[in-house]
Amino acid sequence: MSAQLLIENLRAWYGAAQVLHGVNLRIDEGEAVALVGRNGSGRSTLAKAIMGLVRCAGDMRYRGVPLMGLRPYRIARLGIGYVPETRDVFPALTVRENLLLGERKGARFTLGDAYRLFPVLEARASVKAGALSGGEQQMLALARTLAGDPSLVVVDEPGEGLAPQVLAQTGACLAMLRDRGVAMLLIEERLTIARMLDARVAVMGHGAIQFDGPLAALARNEQVVREWLSVG
Repeated sequence: MSAQLLIENLRAWYGAAQVLHGVNLRIDEGEAVALVGRNGSGRSTLAKAIMGLVRCAGDMRYRGVPLMGLRPYRIARLGIGYVPETRDVFPALTVRENLLLGERKGARFTLGDAYRLFPVLEARASVKAGALSGGEQQMLALARTLAGDPSLVVVDEPGEGLAPQVLAQTGACLAMLRDRGVAMLLIEERLTIARMLDARVAVMGHGAIQFDGPLAALARNEQVVREWLSVG
């Protein structure tokens, strides 16, 4: 299987502070990968580096196309969607207007799909996004990104702060996208959605990948869990 996203020896900085120290990661076509690690391990920085939002060096290629030096909008047009942890909906626009802003003609994920998976979005279509709850904003941010027809989505903490029912809806949405051939990088703390998708797991620590393999293999690796995931 060919690599959809290939990252080699990636380093990244905020000002003079280096956060990523040689990340190597591969995501194949249609594959779901969960990126886990403690707070401060560099997970969100990796997402921002993929989208061209931080200063970085190394090599990143999406379907063979170099990403280094590209502006974020060009990276998005190549087919990479990004749902940040902050969600970043347009608060003064309605739910429907937010969705239409992200819409691309011929997309695999339609406005109808968004409303079927997240009925609350249809019920609140004329409500301004700034008036939505945190969970509703998460659903809107995910649906808006998918309306742009990405072939790879990077989702930072998709289950953060969501009620169990909304979390299940979010997992169902991502499973549907995976079944349609969309690859994904899920940044999670507790592997909740990763388990729903039976995703491959990459563990980050000290700004580098410390483990990369099946979820079952991670569960058996007590040293990795203790050193890079356990708290206290």
